[in-house]
Amino acid sequence: MRSFPDRLRHAISFEALALLIVTPLGAWVFDHALSEIGVIAVVGATLATLWTLLYNWLFDLALNRRTGSTLKTPRVRVLHALMFEAGLLVLLAPFIAWYLAVPLLEALVMDVAFAGFYVVYAFAYNWLYDRVFPLPEWSQG
Repeated sequence: MRSFPDRLRHAISFEALALLIVTPLGAWVFDHALSEIGVIAVVGATLATLWTLLYNWLFDLALNRRTGSTLKTPRVRVLHALMFEAGLLVLLAPFIAWYLAVPLLEALVMDVAFAGFYVVYAFAYNWLYDRVFPLPEWSQG
């Protein structure tokens, strides 16, 4: 399994790159000020970073217990990304509604759009991360 420093590097680099992409994209798509989407993105990234550390650790524990390895197939990666985003959606939509003073339904639509971006981004990022920083156990199979 990955060490805590490796998990920390993964979470911070994941969120930093995502912020650089999602903030201007979100401001353009939702027609809100860059500063407003920036706050949403930073709060979301902070929450997501904490959620990433907890969720990935629990997911890997469960996967290792079930399969004897933390190696993720494409199908498991899709499940991993969807479950992660569902949990984050529940945490973030109320904040968006409050901060932007918009109805919860509008915040939910925005959050689902952000989640859609992050599902694709997470799949690609995590696949690339595992190629750049593989675990030794993966070469033993």
